[in-house]
Amino acid sequence: MLDLDARLEQILKSPSYILAERDVEFLGQPELRPVRLQLELLKPEMAFQEQGIQSTVVVFGGTQILEAEQAQQRLNAVEENLRHNSNDRRLARDVQRARQLVAKSRYYDIAREFAQLVSTSCQTNGDCDFVIVTGGGPGIMEAANRGACDANAKSIGLNITLPMEQAPNPYITPELCFQFHYFALRKMHFLFRARALVIFPGGFGTLDELFDALTLRQTQRMQEIPIVMVGREYWERVIDFQFLADEGVIADAHLDLICYAETAQEIWEIVMAHHNGTAANKDC
Repeated sequence: MLDLDARLEQILKSPSYILAERDVEFLGQPELRPVRLQLELLKPEMAFQEQGIQSTVVVFGGTQILEAEQAQQRLNAVEENLRHNSNDRRLARDVQRARQLVAKSRYYDIAREFAQLVSTSCQTNGDCDFVIVTGGGPGIMEAANRGACDANAKSIGLNITLPMEQAPNPYITPELCFQFHYFALRKMHFLFRARALVIFPGGFGTLDELFDALTLRQTQRMQEIPIVMVGREYWERVIDFQFLADEGVIADAHLDLICYAETAQEIWEIVMAHHNGTAANKDC
């Protein structure tokens, strides 16, 4: 004879009985990818509207570029290791790299100063214009969120799930810190409200984000914004844009999509010049 009470208990515990919106395993299935993409589009968008975010300034840069004290501590540690293993070529290489990062720690200070300058200038009287947005991680991203925090202003962090876990930096406005699974949706949110893109020295991730924006600007698939590359010497060594133009694979006019700056004030002047319709500075 069928035990109806046991059968009902079995039904209530069945995965099929869980509300679809609460069924994490169901939502994680490959067939539900379109739904997950939509959720990653809508969740930040609705939060931005709720927080009154009108426009943003995007700051990209390397995770390994730390403030001077931390960079020096890292160098001291690898130099100490090398002293005890003087013939270790790998450690010698680590020392060389750590010295380069100490030299680049000035970019941490520039990013922090720039974000503070922008936030102080634009987040006034309750307005949320030119809000700093970063990838939410360490390094240059931390510096920019920290600069906004110094100004008691809002800033955004768009973090990404990675095999090597990356936690958000603590300077992001808590209500404006998001975690993404899909790089594509994250990139869209970087650029939706962007009024400027500021690129500090960085690696593959920074280059990926730079070229994504450059391609959209080149093909006129996004709003006109200044793309400011900080540290001309670094960037001209990394990417020879003039060579691309000389080879005919980009137009000469595409070189005008990029400006170079060395200080926080120079970056801000380029951004203001673009949006005020005045002539940009000589490094453009």
